Amino acid sequence: MSDCPPLEGRTDTDDLTGLTNPPTPTDLTDLPDLTGLDATPRPVTGPRIARLARQLQGARDAAARDALTEAFWAEAARTGTPLVEELDDAPGHRAVTFLWRGHRATRRVLLLARGITDRDHLADSLLHHLPGTDIWYLGHRLRADHRGSYRMVADISAGAVPADPVLLQRRLLALRAHAGADPLNRDRIPARWRDAEDSVFALPAAPPQPWTGSPHSGVPRGDIPRGTVERHTLAAGALGAERDVWVYLPPDAVPYRPAREPGERDGHWLPLLVLCDGDMWFGKLGLRDTVDALIADGVLPPLAVLAPDAVGTATRRLELGGRESYVSFLADEVVPWASARWPLTGRAGRTVVAGQGLGGMTALYAGLTRPERFGAVVAQSPSLWWRPGLEPGAVAPDAVGTPWLATLAAGLRDGLPAGRDGARGAVVHFDVGLHEGALAEHTEALRAVLRARGHRVTRNVHNGGHDYACWRGFLADALVKLVGTGADASAAPSAGPGIGTGPALDVDAAGSQSGTGLTRSSAGCP
Repeated sequence: MSDCPPLEGRTDTDDLTGLTNPPTPTDLTDLPDLTGLDATPRPVTGPRIARLARQLQGARDAAARDALTEAFWAEAARTGTPLVEELDDAPGHRAVTFLWRGHRATRRVLLLARGITDRDHLADSLLHHLPGTDIWYLGHRLRADHRGSYRMVADISAGAVPADPVLLQRRLLALRAHAGADPLNRDRIPARWRDAEDSVFALPAAPPQPWTGSPHSGVPRGDIPRGTVERHTLAAGALGAERDVWVYLPPDAVPYRPAREPGERDGHWLPLLVLCDGDMWFGKLGLRDTVDALIADGVLPPLAVLAPDAVGTATRRLELGGRESYVSFLADEVVPWASARWPLTGRAGRTVVAGQGLGGMTALYAGLTRPERFGAVVAQSPSLWWRPGLEPGAVAPDAVGTPWLATLAAGLRDGLPAGRDGARGAVVHFDVGLHEGALAEHTEALRAVLRARGHRVTRNVHNGGHDYACWRGFLADALVKLVGTGADASAAPSAGPGIGTGPALDVDAAGSQSGTGLTRSSAGCP
């Protein structure tokens, strides 16, 4: 099983980021205020498909129908997919139509979209066939700030289609292993555990990602100073095994320079990010490009990143979560090892620990139990259903309610080290997707406990799922807010307008959007 949170029930929240950082002013000229608009994916037939169906019905012969079909595919190739169209009766939403070009052997086509596809009811994500053509399509009405990744797969197997819903679900579950990127969508992101890619789409009001490695991000690559990335093998005593650790050093960092030479000024020590899943962030997502761009734009000071590998699914499930052994590995082995070689800060307030899913749970546990080492936490879609005693890969049956970590935090001893402005313990930032089941309720319960104990807590609830396509942009935003220079990022060459920075860490994200979303099972989670 995955480390995704259980996905059932509804999510209702009131602190979404929506239009906090619009892509460009003109993109949003005709959009209404999204506050309160329904974010639930709804089936819809987009205007382009509806028009084509009418044209095909009125075509005089097969040649005319073939010409209409070819023109449709030529247009899709020019514009890219999925098709994104305005809706006259829902200006705050878009019709998003996923397309697949089939052939004679195509029997069905399955869409696997994070935040949209319900993995327990895969038949609902089967594409429709437009009769007499090779066009397969599936449309959803999505709120205009949605971002997500997806993959698709065609079933060309022989034999009858199972009529029994249970047997069909089994067939579709098996089909998922063969899914891949959308051939007509050039925006891709590497898949987590496979040598494959997923496709990415973002609607007009989705928060921009000016510093990610997206081909369309506008971040210059050839004319900015480049940091270095090294991969080292450590003897991880706390884990009883060796672990590879990715090390990012900013431009002009001096390798193997002791961090605490006599007379070394604090300003010469590098802020530090300790990040779970280094094999994904550096091995696949190219985090170096993102950090290089942040530093070049002047919104992030030169900093170092230490990112241990997750190794594999089984090892990750055994080691990550609220486990003392892994936190000891990070705090007592990885950080001291690196501090003896590079000029890294020893200040907790300038040391961020971050992760996603089970890695987010690890980051929270590290910040709560070792605040003298980790003064800031970025927990993206943290697996707050985790609790001690669970079998690896299992999800707590009582996942809805007060999470175990909130109970732990409430019982921690008083007298934690004072942080900036006298706040006790770590500053905590959450990133939560609207389409992640009970996670919004979990983080709200934990946030109340943390604030009562004196922690400063922020939460960004966005219109997306359990998805690196969302996390990669919000990780950059969180770093700017937690350890940024305070420079105006909106004036930076590669940052889109509306990107905010600054130290306002004890309030919810400004300019937030609210709404409701029917939570769905993810098509697959990191």
